[in-house]
Amino acid sequence: MRQAVNFLAGLIFGLGLLISGMANPAKVQNFLDLAGSFDPSLIFVMAGAVAVTFIGYRLVLAQERPLLAERFYLPAGSIIDGRLIFGAALFGVGWGLSGFCPGPAIVSLPLLAKGTLIFVPAMLAGIGVGRLRTQGKASRAGPVAQPE
Repeated sequence: MRQAVNFLAGLIFGLGLLISGMANPAKVQNFLDLAGSFDPSLIFVMAGAVAVTFIGYRLVLAQERPLLAERFYLPAGSIIDGRLIFGAALFGVGWGLSGFCPGPAIVSLPLLAKGTLIFVPAMLAGIGVGRLRTQGKASRAGPVAQPE
């Protein structure tokens, strides 16, 4: 059941990215080009996403527990440090230069959209390097306590 729900959620998300234009790197780059061919239409996509997320969190977190899990798994960290700022800046620069972020790039991969055959492998390599770096630091620091 859980796999079917995950598949359906992924399908709806992917279709939403395609329909909204988020999987079109030119549309994303035009949205970010304030001094040139600015296309403000993605503001409505983002506003819709924020509204759905706001309402969804309110409805879901009002429940005792999730439907398909034993408990909610929410982020425990709230520290804004150099790693977070650097990662956000790197993500933003990559998004602006390529017109892709991870979700739309994966949705565009089967369509062989221009740039995805370079972006997706580079993204996966970056994720791998980040994981290796994080695991290396964790192993030197010793065991990490898991949040309850």
